[in-house]
Amino acid sequence: MSSHPSARTAEWRASSRDDSSLRPPERLNDRWLANRSIFDWIFAALVVAGGAFGFWRYAAAMDAYEKAILLAAVPAVIWLAWFWRPLRVLSIVVAAASLLAIASYQGDLAQAESVFWLKYFLSSQSAILWMSVLVFMSTTFYALGFFAGRQSETMELIGSRLAWTSVAMALIGTMVRWYESHQLGPDIGHIPVSNLYEVFVLFAWLTTTFYLYFESRYQTRSLGAFVMLVVSASVGFLLWYTLVRNAQEIQPLVPALQSWWMKLHVPANFIGYGTFALAAMVAFAYLIKEQAQERRWYRLAPMWLLGIALCFVPVAFRQRVQEAGGSYWVVYAGISALIAAGILLGRKRIASRLPSNEVLDDVMYKSITVGFAFFTIATVLGALWAADAWGGYWSWDPKETWALIVWLNYAAWLHMRLVKGLRGTVSAWWALGGLAVTTFAFLGVNMFLSGLHSYGTL
Repeated sequence: MSSHPSARTAEWRASSRDDSSLRPPERLNDRWLANRSIFDWIFAALVVAGGAFGFWRYAAAMDAYEKAILLAAVPAVIWLAWFWRPLRVLSIVVAAASLLAIASYQGDLAQAESVFWLKYFLSSQSAILWMSVLVFMSTTFYALGFFAGRQSETMELIGSRLAWTSVAMALIGTMVRWYESHQLGPDIGHIPVSNLYEVFVLFAWLTTTFYLYFESRYQTRSLGAFVMLVVSASVGFLLWYTLVRNAQEIQPLVPALQSWWMKLHVPANFIGYGTFALAAMVAFAYLIKEQAQERRWYRLAPMWLLGIALCFVPVAFRQRVQEAGGSYWVVYAGISALIAAGILLGRKRIASRLPSNEVLDDVMYKSITVGFAFFTIATVLGALWAADAWGGYWSWDPKETWALIVWLNYAAWLHMRLVKGLRGTVSAWWALGGLAVTTFAFLGVNMFLSGLHSYGTL
């Protein structure tokens, strides 16, 4: 069992105190390099070797921009893995499994039906299905951690390990899908971030990875059930979309997407979406903690809103229910109702295991800060891409307009926090409401509006 929340808060404050003033400024870089282990240097050598091989082997097929992206990716990957060391193992596992899959294909995609580990584990479709199962399992074990008594920490640990494994399988599926697309034809191969199927996979592993970083940073796993809930919802949509659209099939890019800008704009955009979703679920946890002792059910707004939001999805997709056999969204609605009821009835137990309000508020703030920075970069890159593809930086297309609304929403949130000291319940409600705005910009525009981004419609 974890210690009392006040004790955890004190420990967190002590561990997060900035002691940079105690270090001689001229020795900071030396100290950082001196802390590198032999594994760090071996990992760096492997990344450099891999980048050099890729440049040597495929430079003739890349333009100047793609070469620049590859060269910049090498130090970026090394820095990220040195900054957060679990990424070293993740990167090596993903690279090894992806290379095994590529070697097993031997240039023939038909091998996916005859080679055991391709058919059941390492083909892109198999790996992404494993990701989906692991996300659901991780969410379940994280949730069990609230009610498992003495076994709570064990359940949360299992949930965390399953989340890591889901990220690995998502990345393996993404890398192998990239290879598979190139085997279909010289004009078909592309980075797999071009349609709803691919970006939902991107959203799932990015959001999970950012959560796992905060889990490590704050030494608490009790937020996993909340964050993985929104990842599970996205995976639920992914499975439905695959069922009714055969979305797992790799399609050639439409002309507007045949650009190197896509490699930068889309990942930056979904770092924003993922961290905004993470912040919203942390805000939801904050509101549950605040209202845990509330006895008047009509005042338990966060729980009721969760039930309404989850059950809204089957209504939104009612015209396509028959395409999915008429049962998928019925099951979805039933599970959603059970989740909302479980949170409502178990709110006191859940609140007792959540970290302090200070930690929740800090995770919320840092998530939005990271998301806002990357969303800003993505918006600028999108404007440059639009100028290159359509001849103008901004056209007030519905997708562009809603991207601006999302940006303004979080710009106002950060302004109110940094200038006016916004904290507490109002801040949490605002962050939670931001998820609705972000979801409409991400998915609602594709469903209900049309424009230059119509290639992303449902």
